[in-house]
Amino acid sequence: MKHAHLRRILPLSTVLSVALVAAACAKKTEVHGEAPSAPLTTLPAATFAKIPRADFNRLAVELALPIFWTEDKNENGTLDPDELAVYWGMVPGATLAEYVDRKDFTPKFKDAYDLLAQRKTGDELHATGGANSRIAAIVKELAQGRITLVATDLSTVSEEEKRFVSHIMKAADLIEKLYARQKGVSELAMQLKESSDPESRALFFRNQGPDCVAPLTQDNPYCSAIPNLPKAKRSGLYPKEMLSNPKFCEILSKKEEGKKEKTLMSPFTVVTGESSAPAAVPYHEFYKDDVNAIADQLKAAADALGTKEPALRAYLLADAQSFTKDEWWPADEAWAKMDANNSKYYLRIAPDEVYAEPCSTKALFHVSFGLINQGSLKWQRKLDPLKGKMEKAIAGLAGAPYVARNVSFKLPDFVDIVINAGDSRPPSGATIGQSLPNFGPVANEGRGRTVAMTNFYKDPDSIATLRETTNSLFCREAMAKYTSDQEPQLMSTVLHEATHNLGPSHQYMVNGKIDREAFGGPLASTLEELKAQTGALFLTDWLAENKEITRDDADKAHVRDIVWAFGHISRGMYDDNEHPKNYSQLAAIQFGWLMDRGVALWHADEVAANGRDKGCFEIVLDKFPEAAKSLMIEVLGIKARGDRTRAEKLIKDYVDVAAASDKKKIHGIITERVLRAPKASFVYSVKL
Repeated sequence: MKHAHLRRILPLSTVLSVALVAAACAKKTEVHGEAPSAPLTTLPAATFAKIPRADFNRLAVELALPIFWTEDKNENGTLDPDELAVYWGMVPGATLAEYVDRKDFTPKFKDAYDLLAQRKTGDELHATGGANSRIAAIVKELAQGRITLVATDLSTVSEEEKRFVSHIMKAADLIEKLYARQKGVSELAMQLKESSDPESRALFFRNQGPDCVAPLTQDNPYCSAIPNLPKAKRSGLYPKEMLSNPKFCEILSKKEEGKKEKTLMSPFTVVTGESSAPAAVPYHEFYKDDVNAIADQLKAAADALGTKEPALRAYLLADAQSFTKDEWWPADEAWAKMDANNSKYYLRIAPDEVYAEPCSTKALFHVSFGLINQGSLKWQRKLDPLKGKMEKAIAGLAGAPYVARNVSFKLPDFVDIVINAGDSRPPSGATIGQSLPNFGPVANEGRGRTVAMTNFYKDPDSIATLRETTNSLFCREAMAKYTSDQEPQLMSTVLHEATHNLGPSHQYMVNGKIDREAFGGPLASTLEELKAQTGALFLTDWLAENKEITRDDADKAHVRDIVWAFGHISRGMYDDNEHPKNYSQLAAIQFGWLMDRGVALWHADEVAANGRDKGCFEIVLDKFPEAAKSLMIEVLGIKARGDRTRAEKLIKDYVDVAAASDKKKIHGIITERVLRAPKASFVYSVKL
């Protein structure tokens, strides 16, 4: 799904022209989708046929232009005004009205198109001075992502709701800045002047920092948005001098062993001071101006709704208080009371996940905002009566000392995402399911909320790319069970998120320790995600055995789960700072386990379903249920008994495999074929 190739750098005069275009975009401060008061001179659209759609969208990213050709609706090979979108974030304040006035293109769009055409003319030439060129490396990084638009039309909602959405968009801008401070890249962002090259600005926006993170470029020392910037572990959550010590997370944890209150490793504090005398400062004190500004937007959003959406208003007001006090539990209580029956919106603005920070302990700020999709009610009605039975089944596999609990979590609401920001906006791919909160009474008592994001990967480009990739890895017979239908993957997502609320989870305590204390933050995160995804495999078969779904439904879900694993294996097991990629590691463990038990068979001499690649996988679905159950027993047992030795053995056997091993060779084949096509890089536009 990823492919990269180098492009020629434009002459300096052209680069400066691009910078002027982007600078003009940056001056615009209209609300998304609103037209300027003064009419603009227009140009006919019929001339914009020089650049194919895929090239248009790729080159626009390289030139840091926030424009996207959505589709060739009338199949005339020409970009028409109603086929252009402008997305949020790349150029702050950019609007569609700058590029399309009424039903025609503006002079500003003509200038931008001319720049794209110039870049396209020399597209296959490479005159950057060698493979170590910084710009060439950035272009290669960007080419590993395929910009994918998530567009939402809210122009028909009430004026109160439009004002509410505008405040949420402003809060999203503020969250992006706060997240940059948590990542330790705010000062670096200030070095990106409008006169800098557009490729660097595009990289910094996509990756929310200067570093290259895609598989083919993450280890390239020249690949950086900031020239001559040394590779380093970056974080704004710990002192810089601490970050150079690879054991600093363990050192901080040991300083608080035996203490009832662990402030240094609290999810909601920043560590300051020196290694010998570290101190913990609460988020609301360290980020005082940032959180107060966000709180103001949340209160304004609540006021804008008036008497509409009472459950949402209650969350907004409680959340505003939480930002200024770091007492997140009242906001969690209000948030958990929202569902598909009392609000048409989904909103989460908080510090939640910990995966992307060095110690996998500190909660990172994000925004996930969307519309409730009523399709979730089908799965809620099916699974809600089964929650207790699912918990008992999983507790039986976990064994002592874990015992089944009374679980009261909500089954996933389906959400069509409007915008993701901060920690919810990764450079490529997207979160398709989430169970929150992770901390506090609501989490500990199993009263959290889970969601499945349903409007990702539904575009024709994503569907076609995934099928092409799967055809290159599966044998012909295995492809017979592959489907582009969303339902099997959606069911797997629902079961993954449900499993986060079943069995021993983050806050489960054994031998006086919760999981991050027993295993260390990064390994604990991998284990929890491995438990959830293996739970999806196990519960799929459990539902089939209990006649809740058909065996054919289960088989199709398992095939899609294997394809999902291929994608994550291709991303590599560690980032450039040797921090574990949790989903990649769980995918490697799962797929290796299935291969060892005869579920996935590699036929080196058989041609794949695409008729071109030699070597392909057969999937023996009859063996899948027993293999998935055995892995579930292993993972649950590790978590139930805090068995770090067995956890580390899984990493040794399936993740840190020897370079000459068969498993490593298989990882290489998967990676090469998946990376032929770029991975979806999601951007967002909102029409008000």
